[in-house]
Amino acid sequence: MNDLLPERSPLWQYFEQHVRQLMAQYGYLEMRTPVLEQTALFKRSIGEVTDIVEKEMYTFDDRNGDSLSLRPEGTASVVRAAIENGLLHNQTHRLWYAGPMFRHERPQKGRYRQFHQVGVETFGLEGPDIDAEVIALSARLWQALGLIDHVQLEINSLGSLEARHAYRATLVEYFNAHLDQLDEDARRRLDSNPLRILDSKNPDMQALIEAAPKLIDHLDEASVAHFEGLKQRLDALGIQYVINTRLVRGLDYYSRTVFEWTTTALGSQGTVCAGGRYDGLVEQLGGKPTPAVGFAMGVERLILLLETLALVPAAAEDILDVYLMGQGEGVDTQLLVLGETLRSRLPGLRVQVHCGGGSFKSQLKKADKSRARFVVMLGEDELAAGVATIKDLRGEEPQQQLDTHSLVERLARWIDERPTDSGHSNRV
Repeated sequence: MNDLLPERSPLWQYFEQHVRQLMAQYGYLEMRTPVLEQTALFKRSIGEVTDIVEKEMYTFDDRNGDSLSLRPEGTASVVRAAIENGLLHNQTHRLWYAGPMFRHERPQKGRYRQFHQVGVETFGLEGPDIDAEVIALSARLWQALGLIDHVQLEINSLGSLEARHAYRATLVEYFNAHLDQLDEDARRRLDSNPLRILDSKNPDMQALIEAAPKLIDHLDEASVAHFEGLKQRLDALGIQYVINTRLVRGLDYYSRTVFEWTTTALGSQGTVCAGGRYDGLVEQLGGKPTPAVGFAMGVERLILLLETLALVPAAAEDILDVYLMGQGEGVDTQLLVLGETLRSRLPGLRVQVHCGGGSFKSQLKKADKSRARFVVMLGEDELAAGVATIKDLRGEEPQQQLDTHSLVERLARWIDERPTDSGHSNRV
């Protein structure tokens, strides 16, 4: 579990700003749920025979003896909240969430025991059009972040519950005929959840898994039509994809469409976003039957990907626009007044006022270290003349002495000209 230090925050804000703008573009509304839930919620939704429930959840009994768990993922909590608050019956919803999740797994590059996810959940829509929309939404985020050429979309269909049950029998028969080649985890899952064997990362079993019967060859007619409809819409949108018949996802509540966005830029652990359709989960958790589809993406992994590929704009690392400094009688008070004036007149401007005194040279060093674009300086002479000196720390323009009105106009022009992808808004 890691601290996010101040110098890293602008990069996270840059990413989050893109997410918020994207969700607004598509008309998705934010949902916020508690980080603590009843343990039974995750056992019922994720499945008791999963690594998450068996090995990774942070679970404890509270003072009343109730078993609680820190949420390991977001979908179950959103479904629980939607049921409890009557959001689902005869309604459609497009929702999104962002926040910390918790899993006690072996830390890897870009993976932590407290990690953050952004997720999308939609309810009440059963056609392949909404499946295509949530995939298109994620593709638009990759486009905005400059990642679209570094990720690949993989899709598959898990079919209906009935089709999976029939396929399950075929799969069990196949693996029973090769029992001596199964590792301990696979043997344990053979009776409880044989589809999860297909998700095994054990290199010694890959040839066996590759030769196993394919679920996509055992789909029911309606699921085939749904999958064809999804592919047709992705083709129309110009979204490239590959069909991965071994893609089953790690959670038990998926049905029909499943998908992952993967990358080769971070090594073998290449999934940065994954999701699919989970039409049975609402009913499984006590609600009325409700079609649903969504996805989740790992924020730490995506930020690591941006850094690895050097796709972080310099502006996303900026913290300040203007640093105010000065020396002399009454100057410190006037600096505070000027700072408040600039913030009031230019709400998109990030301004820091030097506090604590010090020599002119030391203040200028702090201004430069702050990574501000401009330093505005006041001395007793400027104070008497009603002007301030502005210096562009990152450009070629000579410094100028301007009155307050002209200073505001000068900074307003710069705000209008600067790039808008820096993770903060322009002038209001």
